[in-house]
Amino acid sequence: MSSSEGGGEKSTEWEKSGSRFTGYPIDVALDIKPEYFDPCQEAADRSLKCLRRNGGDRGMCTDYFQAYKDCKQKWMDEMKEAKRKEGKSWFGL
Repeated sequence: MSSSEGGGEKSTEWEKSGSRFTGYPIDVALDIKPEYFDPCQEAADRSLKCLRRNGGDRGMCTDYFQAYKDCKQKWMDEMKEAKRKEGKSWFGL
Protein backbone atom coordinates (compact mmCIF):
# COMPACT_ATOMS: atom_id res chain seq x y z
CA MET A 1 0.00 0.00 0.00
CA SER A 2 1.16 3.47 -0.71
CA SER A 3 0.33 6.62 1.15
CA SER A 4 -1.26 8.07 -1.99
CA GLU A 5 -4.14 5.57 -1.91
CA GLY A 6 -7.50 7.06 -1.05
CA GLY A 7 -6.53 10.31 -2.76
CA GLY A 8 -5.42 13.47 -1.05
CA GLU A 9 -4.48 14.00 2.53
CA LYS A 10 -5.26 11.19 4.99
CA SER A 11 -6.73 12.16 8.33
CA THR A 12 -7.66 9.45 10.79
CA GLU A 13 -9.49 9.80 14.07
CA TRP A 14 -6.25 8.93 15.84
CA GLU A 15 -4.42 11.81 14.19
CA LYS A 16 -7.25 14.21 15.05
CA SER A 17 -7.20 13.33 18.73
CA GLY A 18 -3.46 12.67 19.01
CA SER A 19 -2.70 16.18 20.26
CA ARG A 20 -4.84 15.65 23.37
CA PHE A 21 -2.92 12.54 24.41
CA THR A 22 0.64 13.77 24.60
CA GLY A 23 3.58 12.19 26.39
CA TYR A 24 3.33 12.59 30.18
CA PRO A 25 7.03 12.98 31.15
CA ILE A 26 7.81 15.43 28.36
CA ASP A 27 4.76 17.58 29.09
CA VAL A 28 5.57 17.77 32.80
CA ALA A 29 9.17 18.72 32.05
CA LEU A 30 7.95 21.49 29.74
CA ASP A 31 5.18 22.50 32.19
CA ILE A 32 2.50 21.80 29.57
CA LYS A 33 -0.87 20.70 30.94
CA PRO A 34 -2.61 18.38 28.47
CA GLU A 35 -6.39 18.05 28.54
CA TYR A 36 -6.31 14.73 30.40
CA PHE A 37 -3.45 15.39 32.83
CA ASP A 38 -3.77 13.85 36.31
CA PRO A 39 -1.13 15.10 38.77
CA CYS A 40 -1.96 12.26 41.16
CA GLN A 41 -1.23 9.45 38.72
CA GLU A 42 2.13 8.71 40.34
CA ALA A 43 0.47 8.23 43.75
CA ALA A 44 -2.17 5.99 42.17
CA ASP A 45 0.52 3.87 40.51
CA ARG A 46 2.38 3.50 43.81
CA SER A 47 -0.76 2.32 45.62
CA LEU A 48 -1.46 -0.27 42.92
CA LYS A 49 2.13 -1.51 43.03
CA CYS A 50 1.81 -1.86 46.80
CA LEU A 51 -1.32 -3.98 46.38
CA ARG A 52 0.40 -6.24 43.88
CA ARG A 53 3.51 -6.52 46.04
CA ASN A 54 1.48 -7.47 49.14
CA GLY A 55 -0.94 -9.89 47.48
CA GLY A 56 -3.94 -7.54 47.65
CA ASP A 57 -3.67 -6.90 51.41
CA ARG A 58 -5.18 -3.41 51.70
CA GLY A 59 -4.04 -3.04 55.30
CA MET A 60 -0.42 -2.96 54.18
CA CYS A 61 -1.04 -0.08 51.78
CA THR A 62 -3.04 2.42 53.84
CA ASP A 63 -0.25 5.02 53.69
CA TYR A 64 -0.26 4.87 49.89
CA PHE A 65 -4.04 5.17 49.76
CA GLN A 66 -4.00 8.15 52.10
CA ALA A 67 -1.31 9.88 50.01
CA TYR A 68 -3.47 9.40 46.91
CA LYS A 69 -6.60 10.72 48.67
CA ASP A 70 -4.71 13.77 49.94
CA CYS A 71 -3.29 14.49 46.50
CA LYS A 72 -6.67 14.15 44.81
CA GLN A 73 -8.37 16.37 47.41
CA LYS A 74 -5.71 19.06 47.02
CA TRP A 75 -6.03 18.93 43.22
CA MET A 76 -9.83 19.18 43.36
CA ASP A 77 -9.63 22.13 45.77
CA GLU A 78 -7.21 23.90 43.42
CA MET A 79 -9.52 23.29 40.45
CA LYS A 80 -12.53 24.63 42.37
CA GLU A 81 -10.59 27.74 43.39
CA ALA A 82 -9.46 28.33 39.80
CA LYS A 83 -13.05 28.06 38.54
CA ARG A 84 -14.22 30.41 41.29
CA LYS A 85 -11.58 32.97 40.29
CA GLU A 86 -12.60 32.68 36.63
CA GLY A 87 -16.18 33.40 37.61
CA LYS A 88 -17.51 30.25 35.98
CA SER A 89 -20.16 28.21 37.71
CA TRP A 90 -20.30 24.42 37.71
CA PHE A 91 -23.58 24.52 35.77
CA GLY A 92 -22.53 26.97 33.06
CA LEU A 93 -25.11 29.58 34.01
